[in-house]
Amino acid sequence: MPHAPSRRPTILDVARVAGVSKSLVSLALRGGPGVSESARARIAAAADQLGYRSNALARGLVQGRTMLLGVLLTDLANPYHTDVVAGVEEAAAEAGFGVLLAHGRRDAERLATQLGTLVELNVDGVVAISSWVDGAALRAAARRTPVVVVGRPEHPPEGVDTVANDDAAGADQAVAHLLDLGHREIVFVTTSRRPAAEGRRRGYETAVRRAGLTPRVVVAEHADDLRAHAAPLVTSGATALLANNDLTAVALLDAAHDLGVPVPERLSVVGYDNSTVAALVRPRLTSVDQPRPELGRTAVRLLLERAVEGRTADRHAVLRPSLVRRGSSGPARP
Repeated sequence: MPHAPSRRPTILDVARVAGVSKSLVSLALRGGPGVSESARARIAAAADQLGYRSNALARGLVQGRTMLLGVLLTDLANPYHTDVVAGVEEAAAEAGFGVLLAHGRRDAERLATQLGTLVELNVDGVVAISSWVDGAALRAAARRTPVVVVGRPEHPPEGVDTVANDDAAGADQAVAHLLDLGHREIVFVTTSRRPAAEGRRRGYETAVRRAGLTPRVVVAEHADDLRAHAAPLVTSGATALLANNDLTAVALLDAAHDLGVPVPERLSVVGYDNSTVAALVRPRLTSVDQPRPELGRTAVRLLLERAVEGRTADRHAVLRPSLVRRGSSGPARP
């Protein structure tokens, strides 16, 4: 029986041990068509014996898979994204898959490029934690491997699944909480016009109008602009601010601190996401919890339904959010 070489094994070693050509091994490693089951099994056994790449990959060759899932995210610094990734990794590991991570760095062009790179690596599916990815890029990727978007793309392409929380329902819960505390001057503050933020704005406006009040929306192009908005908001009578996400809410807390406005004694602040940062700031942030790890786990389940079970119909899963009450929200001042 051939012995594994002392150097790192190559594709030529696998071909020699399996008794097949180098090109056939390459095709099998890519999960390509035209490889018989018997040849695939021999190649998998040879790769396993030689320690070529990983044993998990070798076992996956028997089923024509790389046993890898790609994860594409917009912003690695955003705790929301990292929380979703944790759910993806957990579900992938339970199913015997590894994970490759690609970072878009808040750049739509880079996101499309990174998506193409993951597909070229022959991953068995891609979870895109971003609504920024170009629809044409998603459509092209989905023709080659299952794709699930975590979030709300403006126009989900055919063949692409999505999973998101009910943004309007989450904002409705936040407004109801503030109304229960006696607030009547509730302002929605956003740094985004993306679909998720717009869904939260619509939920806020509906809830405020239902209470017989007038909606007030402040749009800041960047988080740094919030300082310029914070002082007029407080002096104009606002007693509560609902932010489009936790990072925006934390910037508002910081601005209130600089202005000498106590939270929640004079101003209540509510975020959205319930990311890990919500429990780290002071006062701890009341926030709408969209179940980030569960979003990631659901995305993996949708991927495997296509990749393993052969589902072809599109699915768009929507998860129910819930409000987590902490110290940043309190009764309206007299």
